[in-house]
Parts: sequence; structure tokens; C-alpha cells
Amino acid sequence: QMKHLLRLRHAASLVTVCAQRELRKTGAAMGDVHIIQDGALVVGADGRIAAVGTTAEIDAQFATAEFEEDIDATGMSVIPGLVDAHTHPVWAGDRVDEFAMKLAGASYMDVHKAGGGIHFTVRHTQASSQEELLRSLLGRMDKMLAHGTTLLEGKSGYGLDADNEIKMLRVLHAANQQHAIDVVATYCGAHAVPKDSSAAEATHDIIEHQLPEIARLNKEGEISVANMDVFVEKGVFELNDAQRLLQAGKDAGLQLNFHGEELSYLGSAELGASLGATAISHLEKVSPAGMAAMASSGSVAVLLPTTAYILRLEPPPARSLIDAGVAVALGTDFNPNAYCLSMPLTMHLACILLRLSMNEALVAATINAAASLGRAADYGSLECGKVGDMVLIANARWEHLIYQLGEHPIAAVIKKGRVVVKAPS
Repeated sequence: QMKHLLRLRHAASLVTVCAQRELRKTGAAMGDVHIIQDGALVVGADGRIAAVGTTAEIDAQFATAEFEEDIDATGMSVIPGLVDAHTHPVWAGDRVDEFAMKLAGASYMDVHKAGGGIHFTVRHTQASSQEELLRSLLGRMDKMLAHGTTLLEGKSGYGLDADNEIKMLRVLHAANQQHAIDVVATYCGAHAVPKDSSAAEATHDIIEHQLPEIARLNKEGEISVANMDVFVEKGVFELNDAQRLLQAGKDAGLQLNFHGEELSYLGSAELGASLGATAISHLEKVSPAGMAAMASSGSVAVLLPTTAYILRLEPPPARSLIDAGVAVALGTDFNPNAYCLSMPLTMHLACILLRLSMNEALVAATINAAASLGRAADYGSLECGKVGDMVLIANARWEHLIYQLGEHPIAAVIKKGRVVVKAPS
């Protein structure tokens, strides 16, 4: 008989989040997380959860089994590994100077016009080698893992031409193979209009040149791209271009997961819903009609409280989205403009700025974030058959993860049944 990887017993609270194999939670169910007191679980040799229950149930069921790792979680709580639904983690060249400009009153678009913003990062990222970009990404991912993230969405989008976008997608592919965190890669070639180009020219280049090459490399297994992203915004890619880009991504077999309604209302939520988008991010300016459309299409709303906080924007209408029946997820939006690697901090900001309850923030950072990536069948809850990713919190109440601002109480992070982070005791 094969040894199981892990037995964990006596958790004061084992927060499974789901108990009915739900692939997302909406409405009132977002406020409801399933908790087993004196909880226990077993992760099998395949890195997936073999059993979940009370300690007495698991002890009876596995009386003669052997385990590589045995954890006594007395006095602790356990939650699913956190899922960061929106990051821009591959880049070079920090933008600390812009932070000073913004504090002095410059808007995001002012910075953009002054040669800063995305174009500053593009110049530095284009000038960096694949090896340099991978090294810095792996270091960032180490920090994310220590903050409890076990699955993340990662975008390209600082290349803006075929060679550099593919370089970034190769980096994400390599990181997924080399790092404990699982990476779902997103092609974001339509992140900005390249210097000396028009939106129409950029749209043509992406559809005719970049996407076919990316589809080819995807098929050959050199990169692993799941999603198509477009920055749908006034003066960037407006609705007509966005529709063509998203449709081309869909035709190339990619899920649609894009930036919409951040700085101005264009109707991109309605557009995304009509195309069957898996997820739409930002949504600060979403309309009631857009919310209703997303609820009926099942598109997940990925909300980014760090962005609203740092850019001093009106936050997205999270309560209205939940009331409309849209599944709400969270991401750090880690990027050179919003340098936050921590999902616990993002969850805290979601509670304060977006007015989520702590239960809603946990659902948004686990099962709904997994749903935004099309990965909820494997991640986002502690249920049988799912990947054995979890976070141990050094308190009987899991809410300390959100309550302790800037100093998270994570005792350990477990990935596929193996301890990958252990806090110094």
C-alpha cells in the first residue's frame, strides 16, 4: 500500500469553503463558508485530497494507513490555498518615481502621457533577457507563496510585440514548471497601444501575427496560455477593436479574461458577457445592465481593491455585483503600479473598501478566484479529489488572516500535500 503524503488532524477550524462541490458561490451563498470543528484531512500519494472530516472520522477510516507527514493542527485553523486571480508578475524596471507623482496629484493617464506607466515598463521588459525575467518572477512567487498563494493567474502584456510577448509567456511557462505555485497564463498583448502605432494597427498585428504564433507555440507545448486579455478602455482599445480581439482569442481556443470598465464606462461588461467571457477584471464603472449580463453569462467579476486604493479611484460596486448574482473574485493586481504580492492584504482591503464580509472575502480568494480561471474543479476548496493546497493559520479563528493587517499569522503553506513554507516558530 502506498504511503499517503499527509495527514492533518485536530484543526480547531477546518475551513473547506464548499461542501457540495460548488464550482462558484453567488449571492447569499458567498457569505457562507463550510467549517468542520476538530477537522482532519488526508492527502494521497497523487497530491489530491483523499478524505475530509472530523478527526474521529479520519482516524477510524485511516487506522492502519501510513503518512509521509503527520500534522497536529491543535489550536490552528486551515483554509484552502489562496488563488490570486489577476497579476502582472513578469516585468523589469520599478515605478517608484510614479508613486511620488501620483501622491503629488498626477492621474494614471497623466503619468502615461509623461512617458511613464505601461510604456516605461515595456521599455525595461523588452531590454531584459528571458533568464533575468524568470529569476525576478521566481523571487516574487516565493513571496506570494509565503503569503498563502498556491495558484495564480499571470499575464504577459509588457512586450507589445510578438517576440517580447512570447518571451514573457515562455517565462510564465517555465515558472509554472519550476515553482510550487501553479500558474495560469494569460496573453495580454492588447495591454496598451505600442508607441508609434494606432489601436487599429495594434489590433491588426495581434490578430494577424501575434495570436497565430501563440496558438502554434501553445499547441507545441512550448508555452501554456489559457486566457486572452485586452485592456478595454477609452483611448486604448475601445469597443469595436476589443470585440474583434476577444473574438479572435476565443477562436484561438482561449478563455476570455480581460480588463473592463476601469477608468470609463464603455459597455465592456455587456460585450464580455455576450462573448461568454470567463472573467472580467476591474469593473469600477460597470453599469447595472452590465452586472445583469454578467450574472446571466456566468462571467466572474475579478475585483482589485489595491488598484482603487493606490489610484484613489471610486472602488468597484462589489455589493451591487453580489446582489445582482455575479460571482465575485479577488486578485492582488500585482504590477509595477500596484506592488502588492499579498492576498491576505488584498482580502483586508476588500473588506474595508469593497465592504465584503470576511467570509465573502475568503470565498472570493478561493473558489470564486479558481472559477475565474476555469479551475474550480481542481482548486479553491478542501474537498475530496481536489488538489491538496492549504494554508495553516496560527489561530483557532481563520479570520485572523484578514484581521492581522500587514503581519499575517500563517504557520505553514501546503502544496499538493507537501509543506512548502514553514513559519519560524
